[in-house]
Amino acid sequence: MANPLFRTKSIDGLMVESTGDSGLKRTLGAWSLVGLGIGAIIGAGLFVRTAAAIAERAGPSVTLAFIVAGIGCAFAGLCYAEFASMIPIAGSAYTYSYTTMGELVAWIIGWDLVLEYAVGAATVAIAWSQYFNNLLKILGMGPVPYQWSHSPLETMAGTGVHGIVNIPAIVILLLLSLVLVRGTQESAMLNGLIVITKVTIVIIVIAIGWGFMVPANHTPYIPDPTTFTTAQGVTHAYGGIMGILGAAGVVFFAYIGFDAVSTAAQEAKNPSRDMPIGILGSLVICTILYVLFAHVLSGVATVADFRGAGSEASVAFVIQKYFIGYGWLAKLVTVAILAGFSSVILVMLLGQSRVFYSMSRDGLVPKVFSETHPKYRTPWKSNMLFFVFTSLFAGFLPDSIVGEMTSIGTLFAFILVCAGVWILRKRRPELPRAFRVPAVEVVSVLGIITCGAMIYGLGWTNWARLGGWLVIGLLIYFGYSKSHSKLNT
Repeated sequence: MANPLFRTKSIDGLMVESTGDSGLKRTLGAWSLVGLGIGAIIGAGLFVRTAAAIAERAGPSVTLAFIVAGIGCAFAGLCYAEFASMIPIAGSAYTYSYTTMGELVAWIIGWDLVLEYAVGAATVAIAWSQYFNNLLKILGMGPVPYQWSHSPLETMAGTGVHGIVNIPAIVILLLLSLVLVRGTQESAMLNGLIVITKVTIVIIVIAIGWGFMVPANHTPYIPDPTTFTTAQGVTHAYGGIMGILGAAGVVFFAYIGFDAVSTAAQEAKNPSRDMPIGILGSLVICTILYVLFAHVLSGVATVADFRGAGSEASVAFVIQKYFIGYGWLAKLVTVAILAGFSSVILVMLLGQSRVFYSMSRDGLVPKVFSETHPKYRTPWKSNMLFFVFTSLFAGFLPDSIVGEMTSIGTLFAFILVCAGVWILRKRRPELPRAFRVPAVEVVSVLGIITCGAMIYGLGWTNWARLGGWLVIGLLIYFGYSKSHSKLNT
């Protein structure tokens, strides 16, 4: 008898499931999916984590870090595109792993995806809070008091004032969770308007900022290897190859948008055609914008800026300080970034609820996560439960911790997807594939190596966090999921 830990779901059964009435409405076309991806990709990674990567890891060579991260994403994105076009089921890497590597690995990746989506949504909510405070300052209204807009692990420089809870971050999570309860189609329409706005703002900042760059800020382009210690007392490699790899791991957080597209496969009108377009299209567009934006940001401001006053609401800070004659742009950018962050949170919360929707239908988590609203046909109970979960992270932890937890969770998920598509190509070569990864052996191995290198660059503190998270997940699996799995019957 086969080991139950490695039992796999039937792909043929999944095909039947995908054509039946799953409870989710098919309302999303190819361009809605591209918008969904861009909505997730352009956000905190560009407007917050870029500054952190410059200050703590790579200096001006952050652009090389974006290229490394983009290459890793390209390999993983190709693998995602084949999976998503072949298995158009909600659940993303979780579902793919279940069909190729077995139930235990599927549980591990499903649990890991909580880091990617739920903790990622919390990270962006914290960034939203920073820019919201900056907007209040610009409007002359005064920010939310430090104690009520920062975590207990943060202290205001020079005052000794500690944070208590980040209330603005919790409020935005609540509002967007309620939007998702209302319906996926309505969420995608709102997201589409936001995407157009923030892409326009990114292009404006690149175009205007290019003329304010100072060559000295890009010299040396790759700083000599040294170390940097964060406010939480964690020491990172700064400069050199390790600095670039570490920075790539930090900004990789920003690339999970195309992954989130795959979680909506069961709501795509024509998944075999639309999923590859949504995944790869959003990735290509955003990688180009990322590299250009990071080059401008690191060329206009100094590393010292991002280690000091520019560590929060960094883009607005740079515009206010260095874009002479463009004070109006700081207000416009701040509003656009707030809208952009909102769309990122929306997509991440959507992705998280859809992963647990699939896991619940498989019996690995309680039925409550797959119960849909009688009118809106959305997993509304799951949405609200994850609001509570994400608000704990957003309210009580700083963005540096939750952001890097999200990155390492994402990278781990991508490694399993790269391995899974190769395994399935060998085991079930006869299955129809609307999109096929070219040179799958080479692409899969390079994807695993690139993502593994970025995990290595993130350092032992993040390895320990990922390890602890997986231990908790295994306890839940052996205590509940293994015995409740529908594959038992």
